[in-house]
Amino acid sequence: MTRTDFEPVTPSDFDPVSFLESLAAFETHERVDDARAFLVDTIAEHASANVDATVDDAGNVLATVDGRTDPDSGTHVVLNTHVDTVPPDVPFERDGDVLRGRGTCDAGGPLAALLAGFLSVDAAIADPESSASGAVTLAVTPDEETLSEGAHHLVTAGGSGDADAPEPVPAVADADAFVVGEPTDLAACTAAKGRFQGTLSLSGENAHAAEPRSGTNAVGALEGALAAVRTFDDHPDAPPLHDRLGAATLTPTIVEGGTATNQVPASASVVLDRRSVPPETADGFHDALLAHVRDAVPAAVDADFAFTDRETPFLEAWATDEGAAVVDALVDAGAGTPRPFGAATEASYFAALAPTVVFGPGVLADDDGAVAHSPREYVRAADVERAAAIVADALGALLI
Repeated sequence: MTRTDFEPVTPSDFDPVSFLESLAAFETHERVDDARAFLVDTIAEHASANVDATVDDAGNVLATVDGRTDPDSGTHVVLNTHVDTVPPDVPFERDGDVLRGRGTCDAGGPLAALLAGFLSVDAAIADPESSASGAVTLAVTPDEETLSEGAHHLVTAGGSGDADAPEPVPAVADADAFVVGEPTDLAACTAAKGRFQGTLSLSGENAHAAEPRSGTNAVGALEGALAAVRTFDDHPDAPPLHDRLGAATLTPTIVEGGTATNQVPASASVVLDRRSVPPETADGFHDALLAHVRDAVPAAVDADFAFTDRETPFLEAWATDEGAAVVDALVDAGAGTPRPFGAATEASYFAALAPTVVFGPGVLADDDGAVAHSPREYVRAADVERAAAIVADALGALLI
């Protein structure tokens, strides 16, 4: 296939904005079944007979168009985003070019653009006069906003628990590149901070408040612990400033302690939100933080830190080489200058396998405040259409 063999034209019977209008009418903050079924039906309606949209054991919608004559040759691009949203639901409405409501921006608009690009490749490969090759997989996850079990399943394929069963092959194992749909204001985002969450617990000893020295005040020890949180990234083992992502952050978000107003409290806790930068890992952060806090609180106070329970790995920081082919293809097609993305995403799981870019219409915030995850969530129809064209053209450049 040469670059001119591919005509990045979405099938005329598919309109990404109309698709988004229909998708946004579903409530997806508690369950995604209806929206997921609509997505599967849409693929069945607009794709060629060679495309079969399925739902795997983890609830992911998977569809692949493959023009390769040899699975070991040709480029395989995976288009990923999610169909779930955060609560509460915000009903959909349209005002001219502006589509408002929960999920319009995060991540219905990006999904509409990726689906348009997928169908464009399908149309090109289905054309008997085209020499188009390569493969594109659309992989839409059901729980990005919570535990990312769908994305984790994509990269691990889960497992049956049977030691004698063959090792499962991940659905995206042979991917050469990933494009992850999120609201980036049409920029090609090549890095993002990770996110860890856990609880720092302090343990002392109860006593009567009239005799405070006879006990060990865990709430009082919070003074030293919070000072250690503020200075954590100044200590020698903290991750250095990242050339694209800047500094990591550590933010206390919830504090609890004590059980009676006239008692020396034996326990106190603070929930911490960590936004990490490479090369920091969850384990490395855990050990370094605990050592730093223990040095800052009285010896009689026991300190412990535990990550919030989850069945899947935390979304760690990642970065893709800005010279990767998928980056060049998106930028050449009209995406904005490469930059970091402002939020943690499931791109964290995929970047370990192949070059990954986060891209899509919409913004996390504008000059008036928060957009994604907020009551004023919106995306512009023109940006959805522009994103669809960029994805289609970029895929044409990659599938050589």
